[in-house]
Parts: sequence; structure tokens; C-alpha cells
Amino acid sequence: MLRTSATRLAVWGDPIAHSRSPLLHAAAYRELGLDWTYDRRRVDEDSFPRALSGLDGSWRGLSLTMPLKGVAHAAAATRDRRAEVTRAVNTLLLDPEGGPQGFNTDVGGIVRALAEEGVSHLRSARIVGAGATANSALVALTELGAERVEVVARRPEAVADPQRIGELLGIDVSGRPFTSGAYESVPVTIATLPGDAALPADTAASLANAGGLLLDVVYGHWPTTLSAAWERAGRRAVSGLGMLLHQAVLQVRIFTSGDVESPLRREAAVLTAMRAALGEPV
Repeated sequence: MLRTSATRLAVWGDPIAHSRSPLLHAAAYRELGLDWTYDRRRVDEDSFPRALSGLDGSWRGLSLTMPLKGVAHAAAATRDRRAEVTRAVNTLLLDPEGGPQGFNTDVGGIVRALAEEGVSHLRSARIVGAGATANSALVALTELGAERVEVVARRPEAVADPQRIGELLGIDVSGRPFTSGAYESVPVTIATLPGDAALPADTAASLANAGGLLLDVVYGHWPTTLSAAWERAGRRAVSGLGMLLHQAVLQVRIFTSGDVESPLRREAAVLTAMRAALGEPV
């Protein structure tokens, strides 16, 4: 049961100082006329269980970023389908009776960010990187109709989890190491590498030449190696700000109603206020 008296929220992760989630959520709750607080806290995997158990009844929910999505999944008493498939939770709705409810809003954030770029359906795509966000990207691409997805990763064994998801969802997921050779052309590439990840220039160029639109989930280190390669190739690259914005809107839905599928009252106005809070085009 959603507690109407609980008003505290926060984003946890490590590192966390760069997070813009407090700006986004504060703008949303102001627009909704809610006197709620949303802070940030540096929490690592080892300290997460104790930090979670130490929250009192004033807490409504948490946003989770790296490296906490796996431990948040383990801590959730219930999970939505996207969280179950990806084994990643980036949102916890705190329920003192039934335990924390886990959600993955990264998937929906990617779907909605791509929709703003005119991508509502595709059959093939590429993901660069194979961590937790890559799993969310894979589920998002599947929801957009992808039948074949290539995952480019440094370690071949890292592709095992995306391939598990592919088998579960009935799509072909293939793995490939970083190379400078030719890649198959795809309409969309989603990059999930850290912002400071270095790639050889010829590898980045090969990916850009065959990569279509680039959605790079990074927003704190821009331009990235890949986005710069896309620009040199004359292709469009967008940062992760759109994904961040839209996954936050879904989190606000959860924190206000407990239902990720229920639109907010005056959601368009809330979205406009959240965009403005970012201080740059999305």
C-alpha cells in the first residue's frame, strides 16, 4: 500500500555527485504541488543492505544507479516484468507491509527517448557494451520489434547475459569483439560504455560508419569517443539525457501512484518542467 504520508526520496549510487536526478524530480514535484524532498547519497554495493534497512517510515522510494541495480533487484520483494527479465532494478517503491517493490524504468526511458528521435520500430540494432544497462537496452529494442541485435563487447563471456535475455524473448543476440573491420549496417546503435571509456579511433570509425542513429547513455562526459566518431561520419548522435529524462518521468509515476503505466495528471506540463530543469536541450 502506498503511504501518502511518506515524502522522502533519493538517488543512491557510487559515484553519485554527477547525478541530475535531484533536479529532475524536484521540478516534477513542484509542478505537481507536492512538498517532497529528493536527495542524493553515495552508497556502494557493500553498504546498500544496511543503508536500505536503516530507512524509516518517512521514506517513499529510491532511484538506483550504478553499481546498485543488481543488489536492488535482489532486495526487491516484488518486481515488474522489465526488472525480472533484465535482473536490474533502478527504482524501489518502499512498502512497509509487502516489502520493496522493484521496477526497471531504464527500459521505458530508452523506448521513449528513441521515439523522440523518430524510432518507433526496427528489426535490427547494435549495442556497444555488455553491462546492466546493455540488458535494459536489449529489452527496449525488443519492445521496438528488433529480431536481431549484435552486442559488441571487450570480453566474449560478457555477452552471456544478453544472450540469456535473447533466448527468453525469442530474438537473435550475437556477440562480437571490438574490431576495426566492417560491421553490418543497422538503423540504431545504443552505447552503454562509461563516459571515459577509450576506444581505438579505427574501431570507433567502423562502428560509426555502420551504426545509424547513436543513443549514447552517457550524459556527464560529452562528447564521448563514439559520439565524436559519429559526428565525423556525419551521423546523428544523442546523449543519455533523453533516456534520463524519460526514465525519471516513469519513476515519478511510480512514486506518486505506485503504477508505472498510469500517466501523471498534467504529464505534459511535468515533462516540460523536467526538461527545463536540465538546463540544456534534450
